[in-house]
Amino acid sequence: MSNSPILFSENLSVGYAGQSSKVIASDLQLKIFQGSFTALVGANGIGKSTLLKTLTGIQKPLRGKVFINDQNLHSLPSDAIARNISVVLTYKLPPSNLSVYELIAMGRHPYTNWLGSLTPLDNIAIENAIHWTQIQPLLDKKHFEISDGQLQIVLVARALAQDTPMIILDEPTTHLDLPHKVALFKLLKKLTTEVNKTILFSTHDIDLAIQMTDQMMVMMPDKLIQDDPCQLISEGVFNSLFNDENIAFDVLKGKFVVK
Repeated sequence: MSNSPILFSENLSVGYAGQSSKVIASDLQLKIFQGSFTALVGANGIGKSTLLKTLTGIQKPLRGKVFINDQNLHSLPSDAIARNISVVLTYKLPPSNLSVYELIAMGRHPYTNWLGSLTPLDNIAIENAIHWTQIQPLLDKKHFEISDGQLQIVLVARALAQDTPMIILDEPTTHLDLPHKVALFKLLKKLTTEVNKTILFSTHDIDLAIQMTDQMMVMMPDKLIQDDPCQLISEGVFNSLFNDENIAFDVLKGKFVVK
């Protein structure tokens, strides 16, 4: 993991503008380091997706700036952003007859010409993505013929084919059972350590995130705290994450328990 941030913010405030304007979080000073594996956690409705949309350029900040590779993210054209950040959102794919291979190849869209023709360099990027995700047996299947867990890996492969230094994922383990969650976490971790990808993802699987990530960003109603999981545990940050008398964070076990 590098000492230089690949993505950082200055006095960032996120939320919604317009008639029903709402500030969700303000004065955020975030730093995501090259080659790091970072989880964004917080209660439902706290604003994790809004923050990620702002950090990927999908949504403009209410105040402040976001920088990617020392460039103001929201001043960059969309194709330049797509060469810096791959985004994996949790949503159902629109109806289509695309094969798994064709879905992965769509990751090359920021680089192809207006005809969408693949060059030898594009094909190498696609093959590398397939190699790292080990999904060769799925390539000829239609995307609607595979399981949710397999599809999530395929979407990660598409992001890898996009060949950006950073990948941002919004709730990638939603609807997955525990073995598939662990497999996806291990794949993402491997991509940071062996391919030097920088990965930021939001998740409700806090116990797994504590075990496997380098950094965690804990989003609360009045602040956002970023540190390594062990430091967050020692500072008692997780104890006040949820306002629920039925659960508590066990510091010795490093996980949430039912009271």
